[in-house]
Amino acid sequence: MIDPELLALLVCPLSRAPVVVDGEWIVSTDPATRRRYRIDDGIPVMLIDESEELDEPTWRAIMDRAAR
Repeated sequence: MIDPELLALLVCPLSRAPVVVDGEWIVSTDPATRRRYRIDDGIPVMLIDESEELDEPTWRAIMDRAAR
């Protein structure tokens, strides 16, 4: 679990958009980039080269769960 205070400080390093947590992933709220970043042992790995681009339906489902 990511500390809410830490989450409030994190942004997507690619788009600078706010992020949400989805399971073991941190997901950018930017619809143009749709990046997700893994969480290893509670530590966000916010490296663009290690992120994944989500397809639009998957990203939308995550945003809906996060009420974005």
